[in-house]
Amino acid sequence: MAAHYVIIKGKTGKPSQFRLKQWVRENIAFVPQGINPDIQTSHVVREQLINNGWRMKITNNEVLLIKPDENGHFNYIEELLTDIETEEETDTIETEQAIEITFSLEKDLQAALRRNINSLEQGLTIIDGGKERNTLAGRIDITAKDNDNNTVIIELKAVDAKPEVIAQVLAYMEAVRAEDNTEVRGIIIASGFSDRVKLAARQVTNLELLIYSFQFNYNLVE
Repeated sequence: MAAHYVIIKGKTGKPSQFRLKQWVRENIAFVPQGINPDIQTSHVVREQLINNGWRMKITNNEVLLIKPDENGHFNYIEELLTDIETEEETDTIETEQAIEITFSLEKDLQAALRRNINSLEQGLTIIDGGKERNTLAGRIDITAKDNDNNTVIIELKAVDAKPEVIAQVLAYMEAVRAEDNTEVRGIIIASGFSDRVKLAARQVTNLELLIYSFQFNYNLVE
């Protein structure tokens, strides 16, 4: 996936380049309202900037988001852009759009499960305050307690789970066990699991694999 950068007019009048999300975090007062780089993908952030008059230039391995100067012009960047070999990055854009769809679906899955956690297992209680828990191993989608007072780590995948997810969840479990000094279980929810993932999970007694599905109800419009 191409790296995203912000190009702005510097104090000398020359263009300066920064990593997109880092620059937005440090200059949140100078970007459109609604942008949140901590919960939005680079694709979402860039679309909002473009909708507010920024320009985008795609190179072989970079996406440049160009901020207009104080007069709304882009003259300061033209010399730099003439030195950049560009091409139609259709595959890159399609890949990023697929990533964005997956990201959004996982957020929707998480929100739905948080609203009805007992549909997963009776007696579960969410204990992360309604937001992903940060640990030494990374951010946990949902952290809960079961009827036996075990901590339950829940990892969501909108697509088929890859083998790496086993190591990911085991790391979460160990981080929480060490931090809270408690017994920990793990649940991985995905659209499907390869045989390799299933075989690996069988070696972990306190790890479960669950496949999610959608149910559609139809009502006649009168």
